[in-house]
Amino acid sequence: MKLLPGRFRDVLDRLLARRPEFRTGEAAAAAGISRQAAHRRLAAMVRKGELARAGQGRGARYMRGGRSGATLSYTRKGLEEDRVWAEAQERVPFLRGIPENTGRILRYALTEMVNNAIDHSRSGRIEVVFPPPSPDLSFEVVDRGVGIFDHVRRRLRLPSRLAALGEVSKGKTTTQPEKHTGEGIFFVSKIADRFEIESADLRWSVDNLRGDMAVGSVAPPRKGTRVRFEVRPEKKRTLKQLFDEYTEDFEFTRTRVVVKLFGFGVRFVSRSEAKRLLAGLHRFRDVVLDFKGVEEVGQGFADEVFRVWARSHPKVRLEPVHMVEAVDFMVRRAMK
Repeated sequence: MKLLPGRFRDVLDRLLARRPEFRTGEAAAAAGISRQAAHRRLAAMVRKGELARAGQGRGARYMRGGRSGATLSYTRKGLEEDRVWAEAQERVPFLRGIPENTGRILRYALTEMVNNAIDHSRSGRIEVVFPPPSPDLSFEVVDRGVGIFDHVRRRLRLPSRLAALGEVSKGKTTTQPEKHTGEGIFFVSKIADRFEIESADLRWSVDNLRGDMAVGSVAPPRKGTRVRFEVRPEKKRTLKQLFDEYTEDFEFTRTRVVVKLFGFGVRFVSRSEAKRLLAGLHRFRDVVLDFKGVEEVGQGFADEVFRVWARSHPKVRLEPVHMVEAVDFMVRRAMK
């Protein structure tokens, strides 16, 4: 006789009433079905978030709470990011049943963002929030410190928070070169499916599923910084593939700059806008300039980027992409 799904759940409830976890063989024996049948049903329940799984193969263990989240709170002083990841694996059920590649990505992203908060925020406490899967896996790192855009603006003497946001998006921007390379936020924002930073009155959103970035306003302004990271459980792209795209001989040599982050609106006409865009790009050998969402560039802007700056930095290769016809015309005119 076929075992109904509700009856199988009743069997599992009785197992979990006696102990916090069980193995596939125990579920099969208690339900009177084959191991293969039990494995299929358990795998489906893990995908739906009804159970969490730890381990693989015959050593896999199943427990409750696949969809429950958690909030971890820490005193910043003396905190180490590896400790946060270790405690998250113990206290957040869904982290124990995810594919290996997704686990590596989450660990990398979480430890990088917690480390940033430890070293730069000056906040008394740091919170790490794990919302229930929906179905993406996500976390947030929240502090009430100085705020990332204000911190970068002051330390690098930039004219505005928006300018600071643009510098953060390029990579290799750091206020503590003796401790940081400035690569963390760049690579975390690239490996995420969706990534977001809120601080003061600005929100920087990255949607890699759509291939887009946006800057929005936050009202009322946020004290400190909130970073949100989202990734699909079945993520196929690996960290190695990401690093290979932007590095050469283990050196971070390539960046991708979204032009529309460096001004207001969809038209870029001035040399000052070009100079904001170009600041710091001499540190790379290959720079992709993404003109998606830009409808028009002026002669001064194009000349500053593709003639003046390019001639004075011959070792840096500029690659403009996603240009509409009007932008393409001005860029090619300046390059000639």
